[in-house]
Amino acid sequence: MARIAGVDLPRAKRIEVALTYIFGVGRSTSRKLLAEASVDPNVKTDDISEDDIGKLRRAIDTIKVEGDLRRDVAINIKRYVDLGAYRGLRHRKGLPVRGQRTHTNARTRKGPRKSIAGKKQAPAKR
Repeated sequence: MARIAGVDLPRAKRIEVALTYIFGVGRSTSRKLLAEASVDPNVKTDDISEDDIGKLRRAIDTIKVEGDLRRDVAINIKRYVDLGAYRGLRHRKGLPVRGQRTHTNARTRKGPRKSIAGKKQAPAKR
């Protein structure tokens, strides 16, 4: 099993897709890294050679991924919260940050619906 940037890449997947399991690497970044390391994007993770893995490790070391990237994102969010910026307030309240509507939807950020005391319940659907 190939291990790059502290992540075990999944077996039996194309290396182009397997690299996206690393935080901070998407499909386009994966293609760029494979071109830079001159590795075939269609080769399976199981079949990749050790020297190709070494080339990929060196290519990935040039970009910010995993722990360093997560730390930077957390620091940026903390900065917004400390400044009292609008985005920071939305993070603090657990609401969508990028202008989405919240009258309906936004259940991922807001969590499950809460009942309001004294409000008449809607009739159950049949």
